[in-house]
Amino acid sequence: MMKAQIYDLAKIINAQNLFVDDYSQIDDFVFLNAGEQTKIGKFVHIASFCSVIGGGKFVMKDFSGLSAGCRIITGSDDFLGGGLTNPTVPENYTNVSSSEIIIEKHAILGTNVTVFPGVTIGEGAAVGAGCVVRKDLKPWTVYVGESCKPIKKRRKDLIQKLEKELLTEKGIV
Repeated sequence: MMKAQIYDLAKIINAQNLFVDDYSQIDDFVFLNAGEQTKIGKFVHIASFCSVIGGGKFVMKDFSGLSAGCRIITGSDDFLGGGLTNPTVPENYTNVSSSEIIIEKHAILGTNVTVFPGVTIGEGAAVGAGCVVRKDLKPWTVYVGESCKPIKKRRKDLIQKLEKELLTEKGIV
């Protein structure tokens, strides 16, 4: 079994709440606040210059990936005036809400994708570069554009076949 690789120049906050499974990789220059809890599955890749912030929960299931520069936001200040904002203000003066972001198995996010709190990226979904994801995405669908519009379906059958071959080769199945 190959242990996970977290490169030396990745910055991990709340590391005690981070769980990374075998064959996964977190590149240099990733900023990851593990918040309440962060779970990374097998064969997951988080590329350079990604950030996971907000202090909530974050899950990336097996074979998922974040391309360079992705922003995963698990919690946020109230921008409507329900409290003071920013982390220098004592908690009792703020109105921060945190939630969970789930990236399902085989989902892939392109360069500079931003994901808002409370979103689930469906199994096998592919999100094009620069998308802003504000709501749940359907499984095995390709999304593009800043507004994250679905354009076509992905090859679920082929991806699952290749997964089975790899897991068999590695002796995991």
